[in-house]
Amino acid sequence: MFAEIILPLPLYATYTYAVPSRFEGMLQAGSRVLVQFGKKKYYTGLVETLHNNSPKGREVKEIIGLLDAAPIVRYPQLNLWKWISEYYLCSVGEVMRAALPSGLKPESETFVTLADESDLRALTEKEASVIMALSEKKGRMKISEIEARTEIRNIMPVVNALMESGIVAVDEKVVERYRSKKESYVAINLERGDMDGLHGFFDLTRRSVAQEKGLIAWLDMSGWLAQGKEEQPVKKEDFLKGGVSPNVLRGMISKGIFRIEKREINRFNPRSEHHESRLAKLSEAQQRAKDEIVANFREKKITLLHGLTGSGKTEIYTHLIDKCLQEGNQALFLVPEISLTTQLTDRLRRVFGDRLLVYHSKFSDNERVDIWKRLLGGREPLVVIGARSSLFLPFARLGLVIVDEEHESSYKQYDPAPRYNARDTATVLASMHGADVLLGSATPSVETYYKTQQGKYGLVTLSERYEGSTLPDVTLVDMTDQRKKKLNDGILSAPLKEALDKALSEGMQGIVFQNRRGYAPMVVCRQCGWTPRCENCDVSLVYHKNTDLLKCHYCGFTQLRPRTCPACGSNDIATYGYGTERIAEEIHQKFEGKRVARMDLDTTRNKDSYQEIIEEFASQQTDILVGTQMVSKGLDFAKVKVVGVVNADTLLNFPDFRSNERGFNMLSQVAGRAGRRREKGEVVIQSTRPKDRILQYVAAHDYEGYYRSEILEREKYGYPPFTKIVNIYIKHKDALTADRAAVALALRLREIFGARVLGPEKPFVSRVALWYLQTIMLKMETGVSMKKVKKLLREVYEEAAGEEYMKGTQIYYDVDPG
Repeated sequence: MFAEIILPLPLYATYTYAVPSRFEGMLQAGSRVLVQFGKKKYYTGLVETLHNNSPKGREVKEIIGLLDAAPIVRYPQLNLWKWISEYYLCSVGEVMRAALPSGLKPESETFVTLADESDLRALTEKEASVIMALSEKKGRMKISEIEARTEIRNIMPVVNALMESGIVAVDEKVVERYRSKKESYVAINLERGDMDGLHGFFDLTRRSVAQEKGLIAWLDMSGWLAQGKEEQPVKKEDFLKGGVSPNVLRGMISKGIFRIEKREINRFNPRSEHHESRLAKLSEAQQRAKDEIVANFREKKITLLHGLTGSGKTEIYTHLIDKCLQEGNQALFLVPEISLTTQLTDRLRRVFGDRLLVYHSKFSDNERVDIWKRLLGGREPLVVIGARSSLFLPFARLGLVIVDEEHESSYKQYDPAPRYNARDTATVLASMHGADVLLGSATPSVETYYKTQQGKYGLVTLSERYEGSTLPDVTLVDMTDQRKKKLNDGILSAPLKEALDKALSEGMQGIVFQNRRGYAPMVVCRQCGWTPRCENCDVSLVYHKNTDLLKCHYCGFTQLRPRTCPACGSNDIATYGYGTERIAEEIHQKFEGKRVARMDLDTTRNKDSYQEIIEEFASQQTDILVGTQMVSKGLDFAKVKVVGVVNADTLLNFPDFRSNERGFNMLSQVAGRAGRRREKGEVVIQSTRPKDRILQYVAAHDYEGYYRSEILEREKYGYPPFTKIVNIYIKHKDALTADRAAVALALRLREIFGARVLGPEKPFVSRVALWYLQTIMLKMETGVSMKKVKKLLREVYEEAAGEEYMKGTQIYYDVDPG
């Protein structure tokens, strides 16, 4: 018997392993196994198929271990993985790596051990650092730990040199990341119904009143004597809280009356108490929209809910989820940002109680594995709210998928592979389960809205805000004019400062938006023009004042801010531009006594920090919230009257056919945070080009006008939805080799695809983390077979693989770039 195993690696094939006789009859498709790959590495693999065909011409290794008695993925999941790998031009192994929580993928890690310190030769500085680190840690460390401790990049050449000298030894060990949660239970050493044995136990406790009471308490808690009722397990913690002391319990264990059992429990098991759903009553407009959606689902499985910001789409979602659960099905609620799960969780928990599960990357491995196991272990009606990774959960009876803010670019995975779009993948997942899909947005993506106009998707419009609130007034401020007339004092224009002053005096709140974190994006020597740049990437470093560090937002490289210019020695070094950190500092100074918070990647490193910032702002412990795009995405705050956009130009001036769409969507969404209750809101957008057509559409809240303008431009220049785009990225550590490989590949691709091939050219940032980049664009007709495209691209790659310029070259594909 042989098994085809999917490995979590970028391999374009499964690998065949022999099934040992001890595992025959136990393996199934979807079972997790431990296998050796290469000479030393061990990986968790997944059984795809079983067969009796012995591979010819190569040695077949045996499966080392069976990790589960039952499959850990369902059949539709494997189908989804295959579709993702075919459509997004990657391997199934890469999909597996993204899909499974780390806790379900034990694999070997490299450990370094001190072998012989008696005869240390003359060591280099780096080698001495490694030896010192190992000595401090009792002579054994992971490679990743040594790199972190010594701050040496690419540590393996140093370790290899020490290994050749016999100073260190290297070995592999399989590391299990998942730790199950266990609880102690008190169990009686009797078969249920053995009354003679029970009388014997009472005889043993006759001389101890406390032990006799303990036996009676256990019988009462467990229901052991109650006929016709299931015996209940008794937690040790609850037993001791019931008045039994640890000494008494130990005495009863020593007499053989009780034993302690450790039982694995799921961190997300439902609590026993019943939860009453409390659905809010829908307004007339919301009820009408809900009824239209249900009617649409009878004819089209995918429907778009186009609702204004603040129109109450979430309440409609809640009613549809409730209907789905009542029918015995499961629901998936996708949101683009983890910050959104934080606010929505409280709202949905009040309605669905413990039928609600939350799943995203900020949870620990243990928590994510337990959610996975709970869904895998049953078919109970549940609703899962999560970011894009929740698509991969093992749903049994998926009946409804909701994709909120479906236009968001955050649904697109960029690195590493698979580079999938969660919105589009959600529609495929739903079709595999026969589930309905509801896409929701105030500013739908051009592709989605186009499909509604073509009749492929249903369309329901919600054109009035909840509780009669009106859309905010939008003011476009010409910053060139403000500076000429010296009306602005610092970053904030006079109209924005006045609007914030007025709102705060009325006990209301404000949001200030700038889609750039850090303190200042540019540091420049005013004498010679020197600018600090990243050592690994083709970008300048961003100054973070809080840590006094210069940081690269691409690779994470950091360095201290120099006090004097390394080029000319001058101390006249200035910062230019502004990120959220600098804006928050200025607002602190201009609004004395007001509480200012910041929400960006630097202040939200864990799931609790999201919660704290949002809760403090919602409860008015904070007056002004400064943030990046996180503050624009679906957050609902009752007291926000003013929203300010510091620099709209940075959203629109990109060499990308989607830049107008991203700019319109983001500005419209952030504007929608204002005036979401009775108080009319105000939005102030600062720009040096206030007459830009995109800004005019935003100011007029005119999505239809924007869409008509954009779709005509897309059709004229042949961009999606009228074509399908695949970007091919070529990476190499040497710039000339990257250029040569890109030119050669483009020539070969033109022989196959003709004028559909554009490029090669350097991307906007042409070097990232020491890799030089080139891009080739394939612009193809819609309806093309991605399976066939993948086959042709693979053939081109294999033809070129033997060429000198392909050594060390990496190639990957981005389908439907966001």
